[in-house]
Amino acid sequence: MRRLPAIAVTCVGLIVAMVASGAGFAEARKVAPSSRPQLQLSYAPLVRKAAPAVVNIYTKKLVRTRQALPLFNDPFFRRFFGNEPGLTVPREQVQNSLGSGVIVQGTGVIVTNYHVIEGANEITVVLADRREFEAKILGTDKRTDLAVLKVDPGTEVLPTLELANSDDLEVGDIVLAIGNPFGVGQTVTSGIVSALSRSGINSSDLSLFIQTDAAINPGNSGGALVDIDGRLVGINTAIYSKSGGSLGIGFATPSNMVRTVIAGTVRGGHLVRSWLGAWGQTVTPEIAESIAMSRPQGVLIRQVYPNGPAARAGLVPGDIVLDVDGHEVNDPKSLAYRIATLKIGGTAKLKVLRKQLDLNLTVSLQAPPEDPPRMVTTLSGEHPFAGAVVANMSPALADEMGLRAFDAGVYILKVAQQSTAARIGFRPGDKVVKINEKSVRSVAGLANILRQAVDRWAISIKRGNSIRNVVIDK
Repeated sequence: MRRLPAIAVTCVGLIVAMVASGAGFAEARKVAPSSRPQLQLSYAPLVRKAAPAVVNIYTKKLVRTRQALPLFNDPFFRRFFGNEPGLTVPREQVQNSLGSGVIVQGTGVIVTNYHVIEGANEITVVLADRREFEAKILGTDKRTDLAVLKVDPGTEVLPTLELANSDDLEVGDIVLAIGNPFGVGQTVTSGIVSALSRSGINSSDLSLFIQTDAAINPGNSGGALVDIDGRLVGINTAIYSKSGGSLGIGFATPSNMVRTVIAGTVRGGHLVRSWLGAWGQTVTPEIAESIAMSRPQGVLIRQVYPNGPAARAGLVPGDIVLDVDGHEVNDPKSLAYRIATLKIGGTAKLKVLRKQLDLNLTVSLQAPPEDPPRMVTTLSGEHPFAGAVVANMSPALADEMGLRAFDAGVYILKVAQQSTAARIGFRPGDKVVKINEKSVRSVAGLANILRQAVDRWAISIKRGNSIRNVVIDK
């Protein structure tokens, strides 16, 4: 006979004691259904309401690769020629992928994940009734992994899902996940909200996920997470898995962020979010102890942009932001998320701790300014930066790039493949600090330096938090 562990014996003893005393037993007792309606309880009405607005998305992507000539696959030839590029031939291959999406406007506006349609040459949307439409991209947002598509249903009004207020969700609420896992067709799974405000799932500074144990599998990406009222509370985005299948840990982008992205892209033009103009770090236990906080909480402000919304509201370095509009913020991601989901032109109420005093500040939100003008420039010529695209950093550009702090200067945005800049090792996101001991403060200044005839280039690049020095002799 298998022995029960001590904790199990304790639990059994507790149950026996409850039975003997009758304490709490009536509440814990299972009760059989007492009526026919109770036997017929089902999620079916909810699914009938929500499922028609969830679509399948099929994409085709043309991938160009190079393949070695069969002759040079022979080890004898490889011994002499290695893997030289000239010994390969170009090859084109079509990659197919699938995902899900949600119709959010009856005119044919659909939201899905960016990674579902990234790089696609063709996008086909298949409705629940099996009708197919070609889709075009209205807008994408890599920082939140969302994309907004448009199909043309003519005069027909397509079924839609209403967006709920995701801030109303609580841990333990029942949710359904609807999508197309593994391409088997539309599938519904049920579960609960396992956790809220999950960060650190990816590198984006705007990701604050809903965690659920409703089964989410490959192909569910971009599908709907709906509440018990049949409203959209999130877009299924990612799973934690070691095998590729569901382990009961799935993540969805909250509907409040989805709403912001939809509004920005449907209006047309570039997606612009509300901007605080302040950056900080998580309050660690060590920081909390050093300033006599009862527990670590909030975001310690390190930098405030001059004359930005935070500065005008009175926020200063050293302040600790505890919550935004009543919602706790405990790391920079949650602070960025809360601000980004608010409307430009509106206000945000910040609860702030300053030298043991509680303050309430009202911030008037605005779009990040384009100051200085970015002056995006593709560099060419006989110098190390040939093939690089550079720009002046501004708060607007910093926000687009997802930089947590504003650092003025000249940044590399793109590097052309097989260019001089690529061969040297420059990367997007690098900041050009100095060239031949001359500080680089603007794109115009960089261009002037690069036009000079020199025999040697001594370049300082800031990558992340480190400075890298490169010396190149002509």
